[in-house]
Amino acid sequence: MEWGDIIYKSILVVCVFSVSLLVAMYSTYAERKIAAFLQDRLGPNRAGPFGILQPVADGVKMFMKEEIIPDVSNKALFIIGPSVAMFTACMTGVVIPWGTELVIGGKHYPLQVTDVNIGILYLFGVVSIGVYGIMIGGWASNNKYSLLGAIRASSQMISYELAMGLSIVALIMMTGTLSVREIAAQQVGWHWNVLYQPFGCLLFMICAFAETNRAPFDLPECETELVGGYHTEYSSMKLGFYLFAEYINMFISSAVIATLYFGGYNMPFIGRWVHDPNWMAILGTVFFFCKIFFFIFLFMWVRWTLPRFRYDQLMNLGWKILIPLALLHVAATGVVMWLTGQIH
Repeated sequence: MEWGDIIYKSILVVCVFSVSLLVAMYSTYAERKIAAFLQDRLGPNRAGPFGILQPVADGVKMFMKEEIIPDVSNKALFIIGPSVAMFTACMTGVVIPWGTELVIGGKHYPLQVTDVNIGILYLFGVVSIGVYGIMIGGWASNNKYSLLGAIRASSQMISYELAMGLSIVALIMMTGTLSVREIAAQQVGWHWNVLYQPFGCLLFMICAFAETNRAPFDLPECETELVGGYHTEYSSMKLGFYLFAEYINMFISSAVIATLYFGGYNMPFIGRWVHDPNWMAILGTVFFFCKIFFFIFLFMWVRWTLPRFRYDQLMNLGWKILIPLALLHVAATGVVMWLTGQIH
């Protein structure tokens, strides 16, 4: 790899990391505004015009709060827990194609940090490591409520990872690849995978809600039952890391849904009016982020619309409904592909 490529990749990594943090930061503002709209309130309106500086004020508050580490906790693991949660949340964005490619000086620069041929497996591997951040944080606190919250969170995430993995098997069968970039590239025009795999998309989205601990699957941190969940004992920016990781995961989940099922950066009919590859890449990236913001809004809309599940309902949905449905969906996809001659 040449120095130019190394510099470009480094700049792209910084950009992806910065955008992830910025979107996560302002997702907190958007969530409070959407909640206020749905509940006929104003929401944040003091810090800056329309309250747009509220996330900055919240960040300063997190840094300035007193940091407390319980004497009875395992101090090393107490620090490692939120670090793992934040680190794994930021690692997932490197395999997502944010656009096509830029052509500068006759050289092509793809808008993707790395295109590994097992990108789907990489995503699932990193997501599964994120469970350790939650479990370690709850266990290291040496608090029975935190431990209970961590156990519930871990069992929920592991359960829905199975259904999520099975829901995407049918998509892999249809596309014939594990590369996220190839899956996005196959959806040119209106050939979006959601049109061919609508049920698989629905299963994947339900599991994404559970994986990100969003309502109605927010049992790990529901206030009335568990005080504060797995991060009860955390304060200052360690608590901020856990909360930030949740919003980064929501952003990345929205990006993955948009990439796998809704065409990613592909914009229908754009080739009729725009022929310059750089402009097509820029417009494709803008269109991709519009899709991402729509799914972030959907996450928030569902949170303030649907009531929370009981824990037995949540686990029954994962093990007794979603996993059998995902297996049936894989079988049905195989039968359809065999009848249409796509497999022999």
